[in-house]
Amino acid sequence: MTERKQRGREMSPDDASKRPTSHSSGGVPHRARNWPFSPYAMDVGGLLIAAVGIGFLNPLWRNITMATSETISKSGPVHPSGGTVYATPYVAPAHGSVGLGERPEKFNGKDFKRWQQKMLFYLTTLNLARFLQEDAPDLGENPDRQTVAAVDAWKHSDFLCKNYILNGLDNALYNVYSPMVNAKALWESLERKYKTEDAGLKKFVVGKFLDFKMVDSKTVISQVQEFQPILHDIHTEGMVLGESFQVAALIEKLPPTWKDFKNYLKHKCKEMKLEDLIVRLRIED
Repeated sequence: MTERKQRGREMSPDDASKRPTSHSSGGVPHRARNWPFSPYAMDVGGLLIAAVGIGFLNPLWRNITMATSETISKSGPVHPSGGTVYATPYVAPAHGSVGLGERPEKFNGKDFKRWQQKMLFYLTTLNLARFLQEDAPDLGENPDRQTVAAVDAWKHSDFLCKNYILNGLDNALYNVYSPMVNAKALWESLERKYKTEDAGLKKFVVGKFLDFKMVDSKTVISQVQEFQPILHDIHTEGMVLGESFQVAALIEKLPPTWKDFKNYLKHKCKEMKLEDLIVRLRIED
């Protein structure tokens, strides 16, 4: 035993480096480990296997999540006690979805037809236009709870409709029409008042059309530009004038110094459009 230790102590470093790989540092033989891959190759292979696994699991997890979401959306979330909670869908009120920019301007007694059309569109977006034509429902002698609730809901919507119209009136008109009992009475009262005035406006516009004559002291094109708004007002009031009639009327209203050109246009067989006539007048002017 003493000789073995002595030989171990006397072994030089060079002798130790020449020791077979199958022996441990104490001289005990062991089995050599011969791996087919280097440690670096094993690390790279592990990363590749992990990446493939993640790529396979992600779509699978996504499908599981989507299927779970669809199940919850159909049946409702599960309560902690084990039951299913069924959610009631929330429906926003119609009058909250319309922006203030769509509200018509205040009516001050002028251009009632235009204001009426804008207000009608505004009430339609609020689902309140039907209250302009409906009367209040009758409760009857012995109304049940459901009938009373329906009448109360109708009165509430009619109240909203009436006040939307009142808020679209000028302050002076608001004070006049605020005592109206419902939206239908308010709407019909405004129509009786201002549609009658529109009938007088039609006669005024027709009078302007008939009295309009061109003069030699102004350019023809400038007078054509004055005549076009009169035609527009006639169309706005609901009076339809055919294009051939408008062309003939404009030719007839040319100034006296344009007599020869007027006769030329009258005897021209090919019909002209109003735009073509205005272009021709601009060239001749």
